Amino acid sequence: MTDQTYCDRLVQDTPFLTGQGRLSEQQVDRIILQLNRYYPQILTNKEAEKFRNPKASLRVRLCDLLSHLQQRGERHCQEFYRALYIHAQPLHNHLPSRHALQNSAFRELDWDSESRELSDRGPMSFLAGLGLAAGLALLLYCCPPDPKVLPGTRRILAFSPVIIDSHVSRYLLAFLADDLGGF
Repeated sequence: MTDQTYCDRLVQDTPFLTGQGRLSEQQVDRIILQLNRYYPQILTNKEAEKFRNPKASLRVRLCDLLSHLQQRGERHCQEFYRALYIHAQPLHNHLPSRHALQNSAFRELDWDSESRELSDRGPMSFLAGLGLAAGLALLLYCCPPDPKVLPGTRRILAFSPVIIDSHVSRYLLAFLADDLGGF
């Protein structure tokens, strides 16, 4: 559904757009004027006059405009959606085709609910691990260079890579190898 063209979207949205009270006459006129005046010119002057005819009902004019744009092609439908966004953004946000696109995009991103979790232990386990890592980092940076002050600290840090993952342990051992000397 993500490869839906603007013409397909317009077919899907036509019943919604032509519903009672969705678009005011001023909004339809502004959309028609934008399609007529701005580059690229989608509607000719004659077509714009036809779709802005006050003698015809708003619903008939809007149905004619939408079917005309569908017949003209993808670029014309895309420009209609651009004009609709500019002149009736709240209505544009509630289009059925937009909800279908958002739902399909959500379904594509919503793989398996279990795969989004870091682990099955929950957020408290993650926070505990993060706290431990932050504490060790703080201990490394705040520990004075004199080994007599906290002699047990260096030994604990030297054995902590055994517990920590192998990727982290390489960096921690390389950092401690210089400080420990002959440990």
